[in-house]
Amino acid sequence: MKIDIGISKADRQAIATGLSKLLADSYSLYLKTHFFHWNVTGPMFQTLHLMFETQYNELALAVDLIAERIRSLDHIAPGTYSAYAKLTSIPEPKGVPKAKDMIKELVEGHETVARTARSIYPAVQKGSDEATADLLTQRIQLHEKTAWMLRSLLAE
Repeated sequence: MKIDIGISKADRQAIATGLSKLLADSYSLYLKTHFFHWNVTGPMFQTLHLMFETQYNELALAVDLIAERIRSLDHIAPGTYSAYAKLTSIPEPKGVPKAKDMIKELVEGHETVARTARSIYPAVQKGSDEATADLLTQRIQLHEKTAWMLRSLLAE
């Protein structure tokens, strides 16, 4: 059945393309955070282990919301490692970093996801897609707050 939600086909395509990048960045950050949760060591182990768990659980919920928004726009949500590798801006970790380096990488990751989300706004505004704008606003707020909280752990 043809979709008629008040957003043109071209605008839905542009928005879905941006959301696919956001999905890939979010999933890649989820994987990195989960990896760090499993492998963190040192004096901040308990704090970081629990914090990373909270963060990867939130990201797991977020990827579902992003993917479902892509589907609502009548596009296929990417869902393979090869697709994510082509779309993501989040680099894979090299080996197992020290705890402080994990924190730094996650700060960079959250800031990257916030920038990716922000970059979709022009297409969203052009298509008058308030639902996606709301999703992006929530994602940006969360990633900026998480980056701030992680940065605070690095203060001397």
